[in-house]
Amino acid sequence: MSDKDRVFSKPIKKQFEFDEEVASVFDDMISRSVPFYKDVLDLVSDLAVKNSESGDVVYDLGCSTGNTLLEINRKTPHTLTLVGIDNSVPMIERARKKAAAYGADIEFVVEDILKYDYKKSKVFLSNYTLQFVRPLKRTELVKKIYESLEDEGIFIFSEKVISEDKKLNKQLIDKYYEFKKRQGYSEFEIMQKREALENVLVPFSEEENRHMIKSAGFRYFETIFRWANFATFFARK
Repeated sequence: MSDKDRVFSKPIKKQFEFDEEVASVFDDMISRSVPFYKDVLDLVSDLAVKNSESGDVVYDLGCSTGNTLLEINRKTPHTLTLVGIDNSVPMIERARKKAAAYGADIEFVVEDILKYDYKKSKVFLSNYTLQFVRPLKRTELVKKIYESLEDEGIFIFSEKVISEDKKLNKQLIDKYYEFKKRQGYSEFEIMQKREALENVLVPFSEEENRHMIKSAGFRYFETIFRWANFATFFARK
C-alpha cells in the first residue's frame, strides 16, 4: 500500500527522479496527479486482453509498481507472458511484492527500456513513460517496439501532451492545476513539482506523436482517450 504523497511539500534540491522517496508514495501520487488514471488503466488493460491470446507476450515499458500488468493478469482468461520493465529498482521491488501478494505470475525486470532485448510480442504498453525519454531516443524506441511486434500487434501508450495553440495550451495547463488542487495538492507542491520536472518530462503534441508512430511504420494510429493535456494512443502494426 502506498503512503500519501508529500514529496513536494518541502523545498526540492534536485530534478525529479523515480527514487525510493517517489516509489514509496507512487500509487497515491499517480492517482492524484493523472486525471482519470483508473479509467485509463481499465481501458488499456481491457484492450491488451482483447488483443492477445494464450501464449502471447505482453510488455509494459516503464511499468512502475506494476498496476497495469496486475490488472491484465486479473482480467485475462488466457495464459500470457507478462513482462514489466523499469529502470527504477525501488519501483520494481514494489511491483514484485504486489505480484507475490496477489499470486500473479508476472516478470518484473530492472532494465533500460532502450537497451532491453525484446522477444516477438503481440502487445506493448507504455503509460506516461515515453515523455521521460529524450526525443531522439524516443523515436528509436518506437522503431524498436515496431520491429518487436508481431503483425497486427498493438502499441498503446499514454502521455502528457502539449497543444500547438499556445493560448489553449496555457488554458489546459491551468485546468490541470485546478484538478491537482482538488486532489489536495497545494500551490507550493504544484510549483515545486513543475520545477523538478523541467527538462525531465518533455511532452510532444498529439500531431508529433502521430508522426513518430507513422514514421516507425505503424499502419494505424488513433487517440482513444483525452482529457485536457493528457492522452492515450492506440497504434497497430
